[in-house]
Amino acid sequence: MGKTLREKGKGTVKLRHAGLRPTRQRVELAGLLFKSCDRHVTAESLHDEVTGAGVKVSLATVYNTLHQFTEAGLLRQVIVDAARSYFDTNTGDHQHFFLESEGMLIDIPGETIAVAGVPAPPPGLSIDRVDVVVRVRRT
Repeated sequence: MGKTLREKGKGTVKLRHAGLRPTRQRVELAGLLFKSCDRHVTAESLHDEVTGAGVKVSLATVYNTLHQFTEAGLLRQVIVDAARSYFDTNTGDHQHFFLESEGMLIDIPGETIAVAGVPAPPPGLSIDRVDVVVRVRRT
């Protein structure tokens, strides 16, 4: 439940480097998000995790914080359909498998997939990135 000063310090440094003020709620959420290996979370799953750790924070605050972390480049948002959005701590070059029956995203290393035939954007626009979500099912 309680984080060490060292863990909280890492979250604070990460937030400051991203240009975000390290509020108590941001530090708590960053501590959970970035404490170990890369992961995919929804706002609801992170809210369950943080409240399970004894931190009082609203679901709206979790949503807002995830979007702030995304804008600051700490997270990458992956939209799998109109009703589901995930936040990925791995912001590097990669795509995703989506196991819909379990609501699980699995990373595909960036060098293992190529996207061909991307059309030129309309005048005045440039392509930021191309997201590929490959839907899979258990056999």
